[in-house]
Amino acid sequence: MTADQPAVSTGDATLDTRVLVIDDDPDARSTLAEALADAGCDVRTAADGVAALAVLAEHAPHCVLLDVQMPGLDGLALARRVREQHGHDVVLVAITGQSPREERVDATFQLVDHWFTKPVDIPALLKLLRAG
Repeated sequence: MTADQPAVSTGDATLDTRVLVIDDDPDARSTLAEALADAGCDVRTAADGVAALAVLAEHAPHCVLLDVQMPGLDGLALARRVREQHGHDVVLVAITGQSPREERVDATFQLVDHWFTKPVDIPALLKLLRAG
């Protein structure tokens, strides 16, 4: 799966939601993308914040799942850019393996609409997406 190709859904389409998954860990990225695609989401992925901005412009997702700690443009900087460019038209969901007490993690959590710690609770994430 690449940034310019949608994930293939193997399950029943239950969600009609465009989602962008950004994580520098390829396993975490693909696990989330596959679970979301299986739920019927139109999923695009990016391995870093810079690539995510390009996909965001082309894909116009309803929801962006972003890893907080990434090299280069990290989750905090990316969340700021998305808010500047799209306001609250895009639902931002932070994902992290770091402690919420860390300064950059906490600052990111202040900007996003929702957050999950890794490993992401997929049923809870799907419930969130279904709620709109």
